[in-house]
Amino acid sequence: MAVLGSLIQEFNSINMRYCINCCIHLLPNDLHRQCFRCRGPNHNNQKCPVCKEESKIPLYTDSKQMKLLAVLEVRTDHSESWNGVFCLRKGKLCSLIFGLIIMTLVMASYILTGAKHGLLLIPSPFHYGAFTSNPSLMDNESLSDMKDHYQPSKMNISYVKDYPSIKLIIDTITSKIEFVTRQRPDSEELRKQEPHMFSVIPNKFLPNSKNPCWYEEYRGNTTTDPYATNSYALYSKRFRTIFDYLRKVFWNHLYHYKDKHYRLRCLPHFYIIGQPKCGTTDLYDRLRLHPDVRFSAIKEPHWWTRKRFGIIRLRDGFHDRYPVEDYLDLFDLAAHQIQGVLQSEAAKEHGKMNNIVIGEASASTMWDNNAWIFFYDNSTEGEPPFLIQDFIHAFQPNAKLIIMLRDPVERLYSDYLYFASANKSVEDFHEKVAESLQLFENCMLDYSLRACVYNNTLNNAMPVRLQVGLYVVYLLDWLTVFNKEQILVLRLEDHASNVKYTMHMVFQFLDLGPLSEKQEALITKSPASNTRRPEDRSLGPMLPTTKAILRDFYRPFNTKLAQVLFDDAFLWKRT
Repeated sequence: MAVLGSLIQEFNSINMRYCINCCIHLLPNDLHRQCFRCRGPNHNNQKCPVCKEESKIPLYTDSKQMKLLAVLEVRTDHSESWNGVFCLRKGKLCSLIFGLIIMTLVMASYILTGAKHGLLLIPSPFHYGAFTSNPSLMDNESLSDMKDHYQPSKMNISYVKDYPSIKLIIDTITSKIEFVTRQRPDSEELRKQEPHMFSVIPNKFLPNSKNPCWYEEYRGNTTTDPYATNSYALYSKRFRTIFDYLRKVFWNHLYHYKDKHYRLRCLPHFYIIGQPKCGTTDLYDRLRLHPDVRFSAIKEPHWWTRKRFGIIRLRDGFHDRYPVEDYLDLFDLAAHQIQGVLQSEAAKEHGKMNNIVIGEASASTMWDNNAWIFFYDNSTEGEPPFLIQDFIHAFQPNAKLIIMLRDPVERLYSDYLYFASANKSVEDFHEKVAESLQLFENCMLDYSLRACVYNNTLNNAMPVRLQVGLYVVYLLDWLTVFNKEQILVLRLEDHASNVKYTMHMVFQFLDLGPLSEKQEALITKSPASNTRRPEDRSLGPMLPTTKAILRDFYRPFNTKLAQVLFDDAFLWKRT
């Protein structure tokens, strides 16, 4: 307060004068020559009221306190003051008009460009509100039935209004659906794409092993680390413990013959190829309890779909490609046990057959071909010329494949809850579904169904993974190279209601040995794995209108799937 008072006293002692036209504070000895606006080229000292000091009334402050930021101007000639203000405003007005013109031109160009390319540059026509959850609401209920369940939000915005608009998008997609059989590439084309892989994996496997295995000469010495360059060990700390153990026991499992060292190499006998959020983890956990089943050191190596292309995470770009040797290293633990059976006395004397089989459970194998566009020739109108199954079949024509599916509507919601990191809600899920459908429609207007399903750009742009639920598209492509008898398709709904039945189907499909009652009870009565997290369960089910929209979208694909499998359960009418 003392400082403020001293400032006020000093302020009161000064003869305060201001230039009316430019508001520059003039000190008593200021000749007013610094005012650019007053002393222009046409300036006349005799006519300038400021220079003549005729229009300025000096303002003296008294001893009373006043606000230092307040400015008091007393004008005797209003026309002169308005001339300065008008001149100032005229310049600003011209700048403003020019800026508006430029902005209008830019926006017009943006809108026209967006319309040409189908970009979503206009506000979404969908409005969001709230519904009460009703698990009894089925897909055969009409829109009027849904309105009975509707509870308006505080903003009185209805989700029901979304349905007709999105239904038009779905109708457009449905009208473009065409299931066309793909052209299968020949073996020579595959060999040209992956020459190193074909040089490592042989054409024939050991005859006395049910699992595909072979002996490979090892040229390293006792000081060589066989896993020093393994990319799985280099890029992931959690796998290093496994490889530390493998290093310790590696030399004990080498086979010596004619002064050479050989190691047993194996590929999986069967693959659990899909789909994500369909119970593959639970199936994996139960199946590995069978005494005749072994799995890779990592549940989901994702080698066929990602790692062999150098993809760890798509958002991180590409790394060095994982060679096939790194993938084969993951089966060394199982190979050691198979080797123990093959070199046992019973095998040597009586030709005992090895019945141990190895499995691999990457849930991306069935559907993820996103890397093809970066490595293969794009001359097929947007459709990949080679798929994962082409290469697996080239090496393992007798491989067995297990697919676990669930209602694609519920799969998508579970997928969203699992992978979304923040701001999860049923409203947010609804918005993401609407946006994804619009993007998928834009693709279908210009490209084939297969081209859109395998379109890496589209798949990365959609905020939810709609394409993963188009099961029949992927299944038909797998059936172009594998026989139907080599593929077992299960439903999660059946597995959840009767674990014992589905596990027996798997045991029979893989031709596994019999189990004791204790072993069977351990496998079938274990609690379910990888269930929904408590915080996700608290969000409740998706909105009824979102479910109706997704039902409409997936219906033609489910219909085709039921026809291919001759099983109407895959229509998912009552789930």
